[in-house]
Amino acid sequence: MPTAAVRVLLVEDDPLIAESVAEALTGTGMVVRARPDGRDLDEVVERFRPDIAVLDVMLPGEDGTSLARRVCVPRDVPVVFVTARDDVDDRLSGFAAGADDYVVKPFAVEELLVRLRAVLRRSGRTPQVVEVADLVVDESASLALRGGVALDLTATEFRLLAQLVRHRGRTLSKLQLLTQVWGYEHYDQNLVEVHVSALRRKLEEHGPRLVHTVRGLGYVLRVPTASPTASPTASAGGHGDGDGDGDG
Repeated sequence: MPTAAVRVLLVEDDPLIAESVAEALTGTGMVVRARPDGRDLDEVVERFRPDIAVLDVMLPGEDGTSLARRVCVPRDVPVVFVTARDDVDDRLSGFAAGADDYVVKPFAVEELLVRLRAVLRRSGRTPQVVEVADLVVDESASLALRGGVALDLTATEFRLLAQLVRHRGRTLSKLQLLTQVWGYEHYDQNLVEVHVSALRRKLEEHGPRLVHTVRGLGYVLRVPTASPTASPTASAGGHGDGDGDGDG
């Protein structure tokens, strides 16, 4: 059952914070639209149709609480506030404006991601389980099944599989996978080859190939297609699946 990527509206006037948050969320497969302030936000929301909004409270011009009350709440868009102020009155004011959660600066991006996912789950706006052919991936439980059998994946292999599933049908380069799965601190593309090879072996113990190599470009997860019965001549040729797949 196909599922769309989660769309996140990020309104943050600090360019360094905005860049790091957008980078991290994009790396999980989310689609991020970042804005430095609330100008034209009504139009942005109408076009982008976010599943959730991350709003800095202290913004130039119209502040985050006003934007939440005026733009997000009427459109039923959940809101997570980011603020440098942590006193009770500010929190109460934010919740009264429609906030679903709060993150206090300075914060770890991982904390923001956990809170976003929790709000999305409560609001019913994020898929818990994705099915591709006989493969089932449940990110909330870190569980992958192939043909009803649980796969024994490492944490890295699961993150790699989750990325390929989110972008199924689309070729992801090794650099994209390095960014999305390992982050920018790792640049050895052989790392991707090793983990893709291990992931393939585990997937193919229970069914036909799902993860294919696109030579010179990267990797793609494709739904297996039923192939016609091979003729004796074709069988004798032994040409394989013809997409140039190897362990790399």
